[in-house]
Amino acid sequence: MNALALLGVHALRWLHGFGRAAIFFADLLAHVPAALGRFGLVVHQVHAVGNRSLVIILASGLAVGFVLALQMYYALVTYGAAESLGLIVNLSLVRELGPVVAALLFAGRAGTSLTAEIGLMKAGEQLAAMEMMAVDPRVRVLAPRFLGGMISMPLLAALFSAIGILGAYVVGVLLIGLDAGNFWGLMQARVDVWRDVGNGVVKSFVFGVLCTAVALYQGYETEATPEGVAHATTRTVVISSLGVLGVDFVLTALMFSAP
Repeated sequence: MNALALLGVHALRWLHGFGRAAIFFADLLAHVPAALGRFGLVVHQVHAVGNRSLVIILASGLAVGFVLALQMYYALVTYGAAESLGLIVNLSLVRELGPVVAALLFAGRAGTSLTAEIGLMKAGEQLAAMEMMAVDPRVRVLAPRFLGGMISMPLLAALFSAIGILGAYVVGVLLIGLDAGNFWGLMQARVDVWRDVGNGVVKSFVFGVLCTAVALYQGYETEATPEGVAHATTRTVVISSLGVLGVDFVLTALMFSAP
């Protein structure tokens, strides 16, 4: 009975936290139109969230392109299909690896930064001071950062995929010696803009909303202590990463199940 009661307590606590997060997300969406009027703040957050994540996105995309090209070549050459290397790498990146890996890196770099920033503002009572001056922190602080993450994530995922394809070209064509015409020709002929690239953009947008919302919620709801901020940043990475992987499975099943 004690174990059952403990299970019930944890379940109620989880449902309470999920409900608070849902209310926070709905409230955040309601304040997005007001934040659009503060275009300068949104641009600043796009720079802070997106531009400062650019180095790790490009470096990781190039490395993934190198490794993916090598692994795919070793697998395809066994069946005499090495000419399809460019097509396989492109589909892998724009459909799956680009949005997912970029979102995981985004959660680790930008998500933790947002959580720590909001958490420190709460610990320093800056958010409370804004409320005392009749300034809504959700419009002034949270919504511009939310928009910045929504805008930055698809752009970062696109750059990740582009630099990954370039890395695959370097390995496949310049190092291994595959024909450049086949590398680009099959890619152009078989990759569909709407079904492949478009679905990848939709994925990256959803991941941007998810990671940014989780980061802002964890920072806004954290305990106003150094330990609370540290735990919130950890929860941001864990929840965002698991959420990206779970949502990716659902989106993939919905997007690519029909012929």
